[in-house]
Amino acid sequence: MGRISDGVQTKPGAGAQVGRDGSTVYRARRVLAIRPFRRLWGVTYLCSVADWLTILGLTSLATKLTHNYTAQNFAFTGVLLSALLPGLIFAPLGGLLADRFDRRKVMFVADLLRCGFIMSIAFVGTGWWLFVANSLASASAMMWIPSKDAAVPNLLRRPDQVETANQLGMVMTYGLAVVSAGAVYTVVTGIAPTLHLPASTFGDLGFAKIIVVLIGLLYLTSAILIITRIPELSLRNVHAAAVVKPKPEPVEERSTGLRALARDGARFVRSTPLIRGLLIGAAGAFAAGGAVVGSAKPYSSSLLAGDAAWGLLLVAVFLGLATGMGGAPKLSRRLPHDRLFGISIVAAGLGLLLVAISPHLAVSLIAVAIVGACAGVAFLTGVTIIGSQVDDAIRGRINAIYQSMMKIIVFGSTAVVPLLIGLTKPRTVTVWGNPIIIDGTRPVMLGGGILAAFVGVIAYRQMDSRRAETIMDDLRNAIRRRPRRVNGLLLALEGTTAADTASQAARLADWLRHAGPRPVVLAADPGLDDERLLKLVSGASLSGARAQALAAAAVRADIVERDVQPALDAGAIVVMERFVDSPLAHLSAVAGLDAKELEGLADWATGRLRPDVTVLLDATPQGAPPGPISIEDQWRVHTLLTEMAAADPDHYVVVDGDGTEDEVAERVRTAVRAVLVGRRAGLAPVEAVKA
Repeated sequence: MGRISDGVQTKPGAGAQVGRDGSTVYRARRVLAIRPFRRLWGVTYLCSVADWLTILGLTSLATKLTHNYTAQNFAFTGVLLSALLPGLIFAPLGGLLADRFDRRKVMFVADLLRCGFIMSIAFVGTGWWLFVANSLASASAMMWIPSKDAAVPNLLRRPDQVETANQLGMVMTYGLAVVSAGAVYTVVTGIAPTLHLPASTFGDLGFAKIIVVLIGLLYLTSAILIITRIPELSLRNVHAAAVVKPKPEPVEERSTGLRALARDGARFVRSTPLIRGLLIGAAGAFAAGGAVVGSAKPYSSSLLAGDAAWGLLLVAVFLGLATGMGGAPKLSRRLPHDRLFGISIVAAGLGLLLVAISPHLAVSLIAVAIVGACAGVAFLTGVTIIGSQVDDAIRGRINAIYQSMMKIIVFGSTAVVPLLIGLTKPRTVTVWGNPIIIDGTRPVMLGGGILAAFVGVIAYRQMDSRRAETIMDDLRNAIRRRPRRVNGLLLALEGTTAADTASQAARLADWLRHAGPRPVVLAADPGLDDERLLKLVSGASLSGARAQALAAAAVRADIVERDVQPALDAGAIVVMERFVDSPLAHLSAVAGLDAKELEGLADWATGRLRPDVTVLLDATPQGAPPGPISIEDQWRVHTLLTEMAAADPDHYVVVDGDGTEDEVAERVRTAVRAVLVGRRAGLAPVEAVKA
């Protein structure tokens, strides 16, 4: 079989990855397999359904409790305002409670309070108490949410599962719960017309009273489940090793009161660039979002596309949000979270600029979807950073600040934007033959886009932990679908036989060490790897080709983890002989194994790692070398290698392998120098390089 120790070929997009790089469904199943999180996910569903039913049910109830036509028109706005305003005050308090007391007990008490306040509306039956009780229930929710968000990371097995857990939470809160609440409201309110029941069957308030009682029962069920079925919510510091901790306070200033906790939170934000940048970026993103919300309806009118444009724009932004939240984990495998957060805000700002200057509904729909996608990535990334990189002792306060900032800024900008729009007199202009109305919405969106882009840049500069590597290198890796890494370079030498590549790999590494200041690593020792594989195969009595291929993949995975990846993360140039192409050709042509199966195995073994440049030594087979491989097999391997190179010319360089070792080495150096131009490999000028 030849040198099967060299593993198998990795090709982008081939096979399914395992573990944290697996599919979204796979990662979700792994997280949902954790019983405490699964139960909390169910509790979140109950509370989210209750929250959405509160908006629907209390709006209907407020309409019934007011007899003035003008007051009835403000019922929906009144319900929203009475729910949002307490968040401005009680969210910070909720964060303090989450960090100071047992989170499970805080959530239990908050659910009981929500149950009592909401159910009291049905029995008091007055308009003023509806808004008061709604405000008190919302204040209780502001004590529940920070405790829940801060507890989630402690329920998971690994910090890298936080992102998937947040995805599941978003899907539940803004997807399944919304649909369920709408369905419940429709069924309950449709009972009377369907059964032809009189309007006074349940008193003056009708079926709206049933909805209010049902909401209270949902909160009560949540409280019972939390206190009896999820004791793990009381856990603390489960993943303490991988987080940013607050600086210790001087002994003489230490205190355990709520005031001291607030002071610690403020000090942590000021002294931690990651969190400071996160909050700065979030402020700009929320302000831009408020500008969009406040100007969306008049903006749709300016497109002269009728009332349907308003609905289409809403659909576009929510589709974008869902797409962004769904794609954020894949992006985070190629871009670090701190960079991804700032980039997504900048991209959202640029997309909002396009929305502002859009002359046509079709362009606006695409631009709005882009803004929504970037906002979804930013929001999920921000929550993930807090959950996975902030110490448990202060996580509740940071979550509370994040949530309260969202409410304050979105509420404030939504209220101010209509006033700014009213300052501009509408004018109709013609762009590319299409009439559009230029009113205050477009300057407001322009301002929001500029603000978001500017704040995104500030957040990026505050949070970026990889200043040695340019952002363009990260973006290039993301576009090429490569795993995230520091700007190292991986060069592979492939050939028909080991004799073609052994000496040339060593010569190339030695030349590169003299050619520039960057460290150069000649990864692994093929002879030692062969010896390791032989011991593995003989010790386990592996005689089948598939079994030996699995053993070879295990050896290759160890080489990548031990030698290759650490060197790349340190920014080195890594030279490796027969990385995966040659072994794949041998296993496919000689052993007859399926190439697609081998590619899937390579995804696991190498973590989708792919050389930046593969140098193929195109040497004519001259006879069978020592071993079982025949001259016919060599020709089959040679054909497969040349086909690989022809299929991917951007990453392959074919070098004539016939001639003396010195002649081939010179050709390899010339080819490598040519392809590394522009890659900032740090090579010295040609005349300064030692041959």
